[in-house]
This record gives sequence, C-alpha cells and structure tokens, in this order.
Amino acid sequence: MKMSPVVLVCCVLVAAVAPRCSSEMYTSLLNVKQAISVERKLIDYLRTYIDHEQERLQDIKRFYTKVSDLHSELYKGPAAGMANPLVAFTLIKRLHSEWLNVVYSNEALENAQALRSSYEEEEAELPKLEDLQGAAKGLMRLQDVYALQVSSLARGRFQRVANGEAVDVYMPAVSIPLSGDDCFLVGKVAYEQEDYYHSVQWMEESVRLFRGTRGEWSPENEGTLEDALDHLAFSHFKTGNVSHALSLSQELLHHDPMNGRVLQNVEKYEKLLVAAGPPRGDGLRRPTSTYLRTRETYERLCQTQGSQPMHFKNPRLFCDYFTNNNPALLLMPTKREVLSLQPFVILYHDFITDVEVEDIKSLAQPGLRRSVVAAGEKQATADYRISKSAWLKGSSLSVVGKLDQRISTLTGLDVKHPYGEYLQVVNYGIGGHYEPHFDHATSPSSPVFKLKTGNRVATFMIYLSPVEAGGSTAFIYANFSVPVVEKAAIFWWNLHRNGEGNTDTLHAGCPVLIGDKWVANKWIHEFGQEFLHRCSLNPEE
Repeated sequence: MKMSPVVLVCCVLVAAVAPRCSSEMYTSLLNVKQAISVERKLIDYLRTYIDHEQERLQDIKRFYTKVSDLHSELYKGPAAGMANPLVAFTLIKRLHSEWLNVVYSNEALENAQALRSSYEEEEAELPKLEDLQGAAKGLMRLQDVYALQVSSLARGRFQRVANGEAVDVYMPAVSIPLSGDDCFLVGKVAYEQEDYYHSVQWMEESVRLFRGTRGEWSPENEGTLEDALDHLAFSHFKTGNVSHALSLSQELLHHDPMNGRVLQNVEKYEKLLVAAGPPRGDGLRRPTSTYLRTRETYERLCQTQGSQPMHFKNPRLFCDYFTNNNPALLLMPTKREVLSLQPFVILYHDFITDVEVEDIKSLAQPGLRRSVVAAGEKQATADYRISKSAWLKGSSLSVVGKLDQRISTLTGLDVKHPYGEYLQVVNYGIGGHYEPHFDHATSPSSPVFKLKTGNRVATFMIYLSPVEAGGSTAFIYANFSVPVVEKAAIFWWNLHRNGEGNTDTLHAGCPVLIGDKWVANKWIHEFGQEFLHRCSLNPEE
C-alpha cells in the first residue's frame, strides 16, 4: 500500500500520541472533560493545515491544467510548436526548473511541520499510553460488572442478555458507536495481559467491523483487518478453540499469502485437530481475581443499583425528621432514612447545598491526585481503586469548616482534626470504582494509625453529584446497595462499641456506568469520642 508524504506525516503524528503526555487522565472524569478543550485546539491546528494544503494543491492543479492544455492544444504535432522559439524556450524552462520546483517543493513539508509544532505545544496535556490502557480496562470492567454485550457497546448501547433477548441497562442521552480500530485497541490491551477471555470478544467485534469496511485502511487507525484476525486467531488458540484459530488463520492467508509465521500456525493447528479429534468447543473463562473474592455478590449488588425489595420490607427501618436532640436542628430538622440496622447505615437527604458542592469541587480540583490504598505501612495506587482525590483542610469560617460542624451536629461526634481526618474529595474516572474494602484498619501497621487517634470508628460520605447509571455503594456481606443520591450523605459505624471491626461494613463503590461521580469522605477516629460514643464490653453491640 503506497502513501503520500502528507499521509505519512499524519501517520507519524498519530503514532506519536501514545508515548509522551500527562498520565492517569482516565482515573478522573474531570481530566477527561478538560481534554476536550485540548482537542478543540488540535482541530483548529488541523483546519489551518488543511487550508494551507488546499492552497498548495490548487497551485499544483493550476500547473497541471496549464501543461495539459499545452499538450492538447499547442503540441499537436511533433514539430508544430517547436518552430516558435518562445514555445521551445518555455518547454525547456518547464522541464528544467518548473517541474523540479513542483516535485521537490518543501511547501508540503513546511505545512506538516507547522502542524507538528502546534501539536507539540499541546503534547504535555495529551493522554499517555497508560491512559489509553486504563480507559480500555475501564470498558472491560463495565462489561463484566454490568454483564454488558460487547456487540451492544460497539453500537453505543448498554445492553445485557436476559431470557435470550438483549435488554437496555441504560439509554444514554449522548452516545457514539465504536470503530473496528476502537475495538481492536481494547482487545489488544486484554491480549497483552494474556486475558484471552476479553481479547476474544473485543477482537471478534473488531473483525466484524473491519470486514464491514472491506478492510479499507484509514490513516488514523492503528489496527487493520489483518491485525485483528491475527490477534483473534491466537486468542482462540489460547482458549482451546483450535478450529476457530485455524479458520481465522486461513482467512488471514488470503490477505497475506506469504506470511511464514501464519503458514506455520496453520500447519500446527491442523496437526492439533487431527491429534485431538473433534473440536472441544469454546473454552472462554473469565479470569479469576486474586483480590475480589466476593465478585458474584459485588456484581449482583451493582447491577440491581440499590434495589433489594426484601431488605426494605423490614418494619424497623424508617424515615423521619431528625434533630439528634440538638437545638441547631430544632427549626430545620434533617431528613433521615435508616437503610440498615446491621451494619447501622443512615442516609441524610439534602445534606449539602448546590453552592457548597461547587465550592468544594473548585477547592479540590487543583489538588486532585491518583487515589491510593494501604499497602502494608505505605500507600500505593491499585487497579481496584480508580479515581483521583484531594484533601481539604477547613477553618471554622470556610465551607469545609461548616460541613465539619454540620457532620458533628448530626452524628454527635468530634470530627475536628486529628479526631477526624481532613475532608477527602474524590472524582471517579472511566469505569471508576473501588472494589470491596473496609474503611477501618485491619492491620496494626496500617497508615490509618498515623494520626495516633485510634481506628476509623465511622464514615460520613457526601454525594456531591448525581450519576445517570451505576456508581452505587454496595455493602457486600449485608447484601444491599445504595444508589447515588445527589446532595445526600451516607453514614455508618465501622467498629463495634467494643472497638472491634464490623465485618458487615465491607463495601464497594460500584463502577460508574454513565455520569461524573464526585463524593467527599469524612473519616472519624476513635479518640475524642470517649464521652460521645461510649465503648462497651459486649461484642454484640
């Protein structure tokens, strides 16, 4: 396949996107939104490049028309025009210099270089290869947790199979279909991790879409039909489906008959089929998770998005206007909903105002960094927590200080530092989630004890934004989940009254399917609460 120099330069530009740019964009939707403005600038640069190239091509077309007209009108015979010395001179000049200037013009290179320079000005703000891989993993996470069909995702739909039919999990207001190259890149991320369960599904969709375009090449694509067939064939082989691997390899040979490696694979697959007898069928198995031991319950609770009818039939659960016997709440009590008794979980509706939400998000944005988890005595990033977070200190007059006072009024606890940690603001990314975990420390070496104020006795989490789908808070062992309720706050006790950790508080932040999820966490410690939340020797309390 031949490419013009202009197309080749564009290919180089596209290939250059991956290696050098800001990282972990995929872990926060805020960063993804900010990337839109960067692409707007790139669009303007590309428009300028196209205008300059069109001007250059118009000049070339004018030269072509001039020369063509001379050959169709003036040079009708071998010596007809040569008798005129002016005609002879212009012919010699054209062949000596004009054609040379057109063929070896630097204008195309200069236009491409101008585009490249403009691109490099924005390069620091562009996603890295890590972001592309993280975004692909986010799509696969959504696929798994919400049992979504890859074929529906490729069409821009969010569907799962129920009773043999595809049903919509959610209908987004704005959607976009995926190309064969989009699916190829997702499948390639899985393939490179030797996750053939996902690579088979995404590569199959990639092959289908590439076939639909009859394998036509596009300069912005990284993959081709041949690439997708190659990866899919080997993925099927690794899952034990040798017959599929053989047929795909044979199809690949039609496009690339002299590919020695594929010829060897075909010979190998044919021998394996003869030795093994009839095909054993599809061997696709989801990869096991060493960390997520409660996967089935976790995914079921995420899929129900807060709806457990039997749970809410408990007559001891109720809603009321709550004052906590505090004079500050007498005239304006809080709307309280008791969600669970074991563990004790409460939802406070309309806890925060719209203005306070925007203030908190604005304060947090400059300090957002990749969220970490406890790793022994240290903290580290992990794939089972995808978000960015910032810590906000508060004075008595600041919006953070006012929220602290409101939390203290509702819970009756001392939440000032160091008895309460600073307010943590979190923004979730593509498929952003936090798999099942405890908020309280389960090891004496945990960083939670750095404040020297004991363990985390309670959690107060504020929902700063709505989400369209997903993002529920799932309590795994207690078997219920709470959907995101905008401007509400959820509160629960992490420890029993005797100081032991309550295992029923194992909880998770389900992946965000559609929406931009923001939360603020306030973790309250044991010390400072001695006379506010009395301890007990009874292990049942």
